[in-house]
Amino acid sequence: MTDGLTADEARRIALAAQGFGGRRQAKLSSWRQISPVIGQMGLLQLDSVNVLVRSHYLPTFSRIGAYDRAALDARAFAGGKKRALFEYWAHEASLLPLELHPLMRWRMQRAAAGVGIYTGLSRFASENRDYVRAVVDEIRRRGPLAASELDDPGTRSGPWWGWHKGKTALEFLFWAGEVTTGHRRGAFERVYDLTERVIPAEVGAIATPSEADAIRALALAGAKAHGVATETDIRDYFRLPVAEARVALGELVEAGALRPVTVEGWKQQGYLVDGAVIPARATPTALLSPFDPLVWHRPRTERIFDFHYRLEFYTPGPKRIFGYFVMPFLHRGRLEARVDLKADRTAGRLRILGVFAEASLRKPEPMVTALAEELRHLAGWLDLADITVEADTPLAVLLAKHVTRGSD
Repeated sequence: MTDGLTADEARRIALAAQGFGGRRQAKLSSWRQISPVIGQMGLLQLDSVNVLVRSHYLPTFSRIGAYDRAALDARAFAGGKKRALFEYWAHEASLLPLELHPLMRWRMQRAAAGVGIYTGLSRFASENRDYVRAVVDEIRRRGPLAASELDDPGTRSGPWWGWHKGKTALEFLFWAGEVTTGHRRGAFERVYDLTERVIPAEVGAIATPSEADAIRALALAGAKAHGVATETDIRDYFRLPVAEARVALGELVEAGALRPVTVEGWKQQGYLVDGAVIPARATPTALLSPFDPLVWHRPRTERIFDFHYRLEFYTPGPKRIFGYFVMPFLHRGRLEARVDLKADRTAGRLRILGVFAEASLRKPEPMVTALAEELRHLAGWLDLADITVEADTPLAVLLAKHVTRGSD
């Protein structure tokens, strides 16, 4: 391994590090088949947008193909010994493997102390100490509760997204690690329980590492999830504080866990994980969630794939360029297109509202053929019997022909 990488080598390393390139099968249901890819990513980002399917289900589908979502739910939200994931703030709100729980306790301790970004919630807890303790006692007595189920949920007010008093108290307790998500209900409503009743005792008994040790371990985990990355990439993965992450990075380099490298086209210093292997080829094909870790850090997406990508959820409709829920399309290891999708569950239909090829794509036919196949695979996984292409651009018309041809 040299101290310099080409742009193509960096792309192949990044894809392999994120779990792309393995064999995708028709139907998977075993947790043994699902768990390794989640472990390789290190987390699944949660989001309330449900225009297609909940975002945390998609990254696993992109890597291994159709699988039983109930198998994931059982490990994420069910009680008992089957739990393998827990919910906390990592990149954003995320599901993480249980082994990362000790590495997140420094963040919980900061939240409890009101350090940094946690000052607002901590101030609320300090000013409403008796109320917050009453909320804890109520959950201890009654069992898992949503904020709306508290005896005294309060009224909606304050600077925290219009949360009522009960929700604010529960979110403080969640950040501080005293309660966690027991399960999710209905329209993705968080149901809180005492952490000691959710996290297995053997995990809770693991000694809490120092803040410096935890941040260093998370920096290494983020670097491994990237394969090759800049300092900013590594920090962003678990949203690590700048100064502490920089110290951790230096220590990892000194220990030989990371090696500084130059990467063609990168202005910033690159860091290569020790033992990383450059795949001879990397040609995976998959639709990607907007919250997939392969593309969630937009500067890295541009650097690795020359693909400019922004979310347009909160952009007024007339000002959107591509659409509301736009999924990048990875074709043979390159981001060649994006598709605006919507699931009409009542009609059992996958709606394709728009499809857009990258300007650099000279021959769209192979991409469109592969995209049609991937859309059929997606529709089948979501139990949608029909696919409709509702745009009328030349590329959309071409896609409609391939979708129809494949259904015959």
